[in-house]
Amino acid sequence: MNPVLEKARPDPATRRARKRVSFDEFMASTTDRYAEWVNGEVIEFMPASDTHQGLLNFLNHLINLYVKLMGLGTVRLAPYAMRVTPRSVREPDLLFLSTEHSARRTEKLLAGPADLVVEIVSDDSVRRDRDEKYHEYAAAGVREYWVIDPRDGRRRADFFRLVAEGRYELFATEDDARVESSVLVGFWLNPAWLWEAEERDPLLTLMEIRGLSAEAAAQVRSLLAGLPPE
Repeated sequence: MNPVLEKARPDPATRRARKRVSFDEFMASTTDRYAEWVNGEVIEFMPASDTHQGLLNFLNHLINLYVKLMGLGTVRLAPYAMRVTPRSVREPDLLFLSTEHSARRTEKLLAGPADLVVEIVSDDSVRRDRDEKYHEYAAAGVREYWVIDPRDGRRRADFFRLVAEGRYELFATEDDARVESSVLVGFWLNPAWLWEAEERDPLLTLMEIRGLSAEAAAQVRSLLAGLPPE
């Protein structure tokens, strides 16, 4: 395990009995179900917490708005399968696929690595996100990997960048005031926003990223809401 990662506790999901199935059987039986396929075994997950969903909703709206504005590619949320290796299918919380690699996207799954993957840590996913997926994504060529832990008392964000075949480098954490993505060209965020996900407006946040003043952003918001400019 990478030394910057916290010691992962045993994953409850790994202790449950798992049914062994082929890749084709897995793909035929997991439609609209949050599950992954690893070494012939199906791993199903508990529903996400409200905090998890609130953070994912914020990131999805923010990143999707940016990607569409800049014409960079496609954003997808789980459940949408990503075949990382011949023996592994993962369902990242959020993934971004650049236009350059759009041929990897099919109706049922992403046949290869995304350019950016975001995983939001929950009580039962620490080992998967910080150990198993960390190594799988690096080996598969996922160019950027964000691991965000919003749990009370554990708020942490680690941002990794692929620097060599099969190896990630930690380039930012929750202690940084500005984290600049090399995959989403021109995109940056303040990790403090992650802990304010329920209160932050993704549109206003996007305007801040693009350098609009607070006054200009307020005017745009008023116009979109059909109100007279302030």
